[in-house]
Amino acid sequence: MPEFPIRRIAVQIEDIFHEGGPVARQPRRRAVAFGIVKNPFAGRYVEDLQPAMEDLKPLGLDLTDRLIAALGGNIAAIDGYGKGAIVGTEGEIEHGALWHVPGGYAMRERLGQAKAIVPSAMKVGGAGATLDVPLGHTNAAYVRSHFDAVEVRAADGPRPDEILFCLAMACGPRIHNRMGGLEAKDIKVWDGQR
Repeated sequence: MPEFPIRRIAVQIEDIFHEGGPVARQPRRRAVAFGIVKNPFAGRYVEDLQPAMEDLKPLGLDLTDRLIAALGGNIAAIDGYGKGAIVGTEGEIEHGALWHVPGGYAMRERLGQAKAIVPSAMKVGGAGATLDVPLGHTNAAYVRSHFDAVEVRAADGPRPDEILFCLAMACGPRIHNRMGGLEAKDIKVWDGQR
């Protein structure tokens, strides 16, 4: 990736056993992978950004593969996802939007039949800024049991001329979910498209 040299990659994983109620038989597992890269557009305005999405595709695939491995390697168990970006202060929010195709489509490609939109969040921030990355079900946008967010933070990034690009995945619904609505077992062919 000559346009976006990587300074750092990290993977964070967590198991959630309970949220104050009974301990779940199967903990909910969430993971985030992020890469901090040099922003080739920092400090200047560039009209045509879209070609740079192609340069980010290898990072999207790499982070996706790391997440799948961290979650045990069984793509059938992964049923939640999201993505995000924190752009350093010499960049603009549109530089974070470069991640929509390379991040989202990498997860869809590796997970197989994922149909739902990949929830996303992005912002401009300094080193140590946090981002709440939204999570949703991989096959249906309206599965309430999978609405969630996972926090991403790197103490030393993004620096002003960098971007932190991240992907997140989860296995299973929120622990103790009980808000009703469409259940994962009842997803029909086009529920992910609504």
